Amino acid sequence: MRHIGKLIILLALLTAIGLAGCATNKNLEAVQAQAQQANETAEAALKAADEAKAEAAKATATAQEAKAEAARATATAQEAKATSDVTANKLDRMFKKAMYK
Repeated sequence: MRHIGKLIILLALLTAIGLAGCATNKNLEAVQAQAQQANETAEAALKAADEAKAEAAKATATAQEAKAEAARATATAQEAKATSDVTANKLDRMFKKAMYK
């Protein structure tokens, strides 16, 4: 009888260990699935970041081109102002000269 009791206890213990092992395997599979999903999310985020970086580089290049064009426009405007000032001075002198006659 004692052997049967020990056998029952041993079988109950083995069953509990077996069930715990199954639960552990299921938990491990769940953790692996979560890790895979996290990796996929990280890869997608990295891809999005790389695309954003490329777009930022394009925007920077466009901004630099716009800045250079603005500098050229400013230089042209300054030349035009200088020519206008010279012309205004000539006209003013001509007007004064005509008034003295």
